[in-house]
Amino acid sequence: MGREIVKRIDVEIERMSLLKHPFYRLWSDGRLSMEALKGYALEYFYLVQNVPKMVENIMQHYAGTEYAGEIDVNHREEREHVAMWIKFARALGINEIDLYRYNASNKTRDAVHKLLELASTPAGVAAMYAYEAELPKISSTKLEGLIKYYNMSSDDATEYQRVHSVVDVRHADVWRRMIASMPEHMSDALHASTVESMAAQNMLLDAVYERYIATNC
Repeated sequence: MGREIVKRIDVEIERMSLLKHPFYRLWSDGRLSMEALKGYALEYFYLVQNVPKMVENIMQHYAGTEYAGEIDVNHREEREHVAMWIKFARALGINEIDLYRYNASNKTRDAVHKLLELASTPAGVAAMYAYEAELPKISSTKLEGLIKYYNMSSDDATEYQRVHSVVDVRHADVWRRMIASMPEHMSDALHASTVESMAAQNMLLDAVYERYIATNC
């Protein structure tokens, strides 16, 4: 069952790929305004702060398994990534106080709360895999855009994307192996968790697009 469910999940991740979202397409083409990039940094921080909690939620179901050590490493690294996002925001001219005080949209909050809810179930490994499987490719694409179109090449501006283009290969591999080891009766739940995770991630980008691009068109 292992290979089949992973393949089925990978098909869904590709079908709902965030790189197909209008916001990331604009980023890849260098057509985002600096205001939109700042809005993204502010809005997306709500997710960045909650990713460690997502991993914690998963750990509650797998604390006594062979994967516990790797999950713990993932959790520690996700906590460290919050500081990297703060540096990225600073490079865009956003100070840390304003970043924490920012009032994320209801749609962003709903998306993140959905991801936290999904991670609270045994099938949450699929939700987390759906979040991290594409991140290396997404991070590399965003990094290229920052340097090529926005002249943002400092360590503060690029560290978050550089790290995620590498580290999440390993993170995703943990979730992938866990999914492959699941019993067959979990297949539908894992698939559903993947689809809901991708929908929530796309909804977060919808929130940024609607707040910082659509309203300015």
